Amino acid sequence: MSTQRSLLWFRRLALVGAVLAAIVVVLGAWVRLTKAGLGCPDWPACYGHIHPAGVAANIGEANAAFPARPFEYQKALHEMIHRYIAGLLLVLILGLAVLSYWNRRDPAQPKVLPWVLVLAVGFQAALGAFTVTKLLQPLIVTLHLVGGLTTLSLIWWLALSPERRDVKAAERPVRRLALIALAVVVMQVLLGGWTSSNYAALACPDFPTCQGSWAPATDFHAAFILWRKIGVDYEGGVLAEQARTAIHLAHRAGAVVTALLLLSLAIGALRRAQSGAVRIAALAVGVAVCLQWLIGMNLIWQGFPLWLGTSHNAGAVLVLLSTLALVRFLFPAGPGIAFGLGGGQRR
Repeated sequence: MSTQRSLLWFRRLALVGAVLAAIVVVLGAWVRLTKAGLGCPDWPACYGHIHPAGVAANIGEANAAFPARPFEYQKALHEMIHRYIAGLLLVLILGLAVLSYWNRRDPAQPKVLPWVLVLAVGFQAALGAFTVTKLLQPLIVTLHLVGGLTTLSLIWWLALSPERRDVKAAERPVRRLALIALAVVVMQVLLGGWTSSNYAALACPDFPTCQGSWAPATDFHAAFILWRKIGVDYEGGVLAEQARTAIHLAHRAGAVVTALLLLSLAIGALRRAQSGAVRIAALAVGVAVCLQWLIGMNLIWQGFPLWLGTSHNAGAVLVLLSTLALVRFLFPAGPGIAFGLGGGQRR
């Protein structure tokens, strides 16, 4: 196989991996929302079996081994489906690393990032194990979400082919704004993960007010104590209502800041764009932000149904990926080189 054809397959495999990683992230949200995060109290097996059907056939033995966590087939199945697909993603990432080594003589082949990705997914697997064994400790759950989104972002970055063009002066202010916006999106994702892991979404059942007030009682100090003791079962959350309200309001405030910044970025990029790829990515950012706001508002107004809760996490994925794509296309000289993450391009 020629190096050019091998690189093409590398990009295609990375795109498949990005889709698979997005599915893993959204499934992770679905597992949390169905309260199946502890559906299998051990890892990587489930009550010592590779499939919940095996547990069902020996349910007495399973419940004896984990008396504090009686076996529930549907919750165990949700958790194991998530693990199966995550395992498939791991295999695909290893394939990307092998392809990058095979194609190492091509200057356009990213060489470092695929192996960084292998390390990232290994760390993510460890966080997945700790998420279960540490009983959904909020900081570990949030880091697990961030790890999943980091894995997704790295694969997406590999899947995007940089353009071959010179950077025009008109785009330079937008480039700086894009990097700032990406950092803000990351912070908002962290806030979203903290809201989810502390079960704070229900703290404000109305919008735009919260508990019928513009200034409900809050406890920001208790809300953002990151590390809490091990051995406590955090499923369902343990924080007082005022602390959960503080987390929810912080997430709402972050959403406003993020939306304003991203919409400004999208408009600026559309006005200054020097390529079709930048215009498409800018449009995608604007659409993703508006869609996420519509989902978020309706999530509250409709009483937090499961499908909208899962869609809200999917919307966050779209916002992140569209912002990354815009950053990628605004740096056609190869931001992979600038960031030490990948190869250059053929000239």
